[in-house]
Amino acid sequence: MAAKNDVPAYLFTGFLESGKSRFIKETLNSEAFNDHAKTLVIACEEGEEEYDEAELKAINVDVVYLDEEEDFCEEKLEELNRQYQPEQVMIEYNGMWSMDTVLDAKVPEGWMLVQIVTTVNSKTFETYLNNMRGLMMEHVKYSQLVIFNRCTEEFTRQGYARTIRAVNRMAQVVYEYENGDSRPADGDEDLPYNIEDSHLVIEDEDFGIFYMDIMDNPKKYEGKTVTYKGMIYRDAKLKNDSFVLGRFAMTCCADDIAFIGLLAKQKNAAELPVKSYAMVTADIRREFSKEYQGKGPVLYVKDIKPAEEPEDRVVYF
Repeated sequence: MAAKNDVPAYLFTGFLESGKSRFIKETLNSEAFNDHAKTLVIACEEGEEEYDEAELKAINVDVVYLDEEEDFCEEKLEELNRQYQPEQVMIEYNGMWSMDTVLDAKVPEGWMLVQIVTTVNSKTFETYLNNMRGLMMEHVKYSQLVIFNRCTEEFTRQGYARTIRAVNRMAQVVYEYENGDSRPADGDEDLPYNIEDSHLVIEDEDFGIFYMDIMDNPKKYEGKTVTYKGMIYRDAKLKNDSFVLGRFAMTCCADDIAFIGLLAKQKNAAELPVKSYAMVTADIRREFSKEYQGKGPVLYVKDIKPAEEPEDRVVYF
């Protein structure tokens, strides 16, 4: 049971019908979690799963509903705290509300946000990603745990975890299957190329996945040869034999486009035409570089040729 003035709060985010209510109910009924501490569930939307308030009351849980975003404020939270005096709080957040509202809210004394969990319906993920990317990524980027549910055995993960980690490198990603199995995403996703090959040829549309994986796991690329198309970038801080070969990438929304790339070594690199595209073949070494602020993948160029701009100038994860 929580100590006095120590009220842990758990925040559950995700779009409507992503499985937030079901996950909260399962958690509350879990013997491993529920020690019958006085719990307050603040539901900011009503989804397909309804709370059985009488059933929850039997395990010392109260449910209140906030219908409007402006209701999630200091005055209302203080009122709920006085009325229910919870020992722990679970917030089922509305997927259409800004994360700033909950993260910036002044909460009652003693309340402490200890975990953010985002649930994702695997069957609608791509639709939301294509149409509401900014809002979805805003919720995901603060989460410690992202759960893809409703997965089938035929479900292929298609780099979903990499999409999440493009905006939140620390998130743990878990896949929940309809048969009840749960599997962590770490290390079990197929790459769009064979990592066992000694020479990797990266297609234009796969650069984002390649970049994320080599930055996360540089050791497994060490000693390999890679060929990919990228933009040449240099600034005054780079030595004459160095440049960056990369692409512009969008992780969240149009306002979140940045240049990403790998450090490359090439004699007379200072003479290369900046902001032009090139097809480069290089050996990969993992070594210390101040640009990486530690060890990272460095490309030692074997061949470089001018190339046309990719059909899609921006990389999406």
